[in-house]
Amino acid sequence: MAVEITDNNYKELLADGKPVVMDFWAPWCGPCKMVAPIIEELAKEYEGKAIIGKCDVDDNNDVAAEFGIRNIPTVLFFKDGQLVDKQVGSAPKSTYVNKLEAIL
Repeated sequence: MAVEITDNNYKELLADGKPVVMDFWAPWCGPCKMVAPIIEELAKEYEGKAIIGKCDVDDNNDVAAEFGIRNIPTVLFFKDGQLVDKQVGSAPKSTYVNKLEAIL
């Protein structure tokens, strides 16, 4: 299951040392609902290898503002705590897998 990313825990997650994937979404966002099952699948498939999480932008303004999230869904990819890639808008699972594999 994907980790819930909040204003209070995102810095700790980025400091963990594992690659981190953050899905920025909102409950009212149609395209976000298309990405949600992909994120959950990735969380299961990469358990122990990467941190896969979801951040509700309505409830967590600070983290969304820090990373300049203007459109959702936006999925950010971090390696060693640094932003290295992103996907804005929904995409097929293979897109997310390829980006994640590149940072493992």
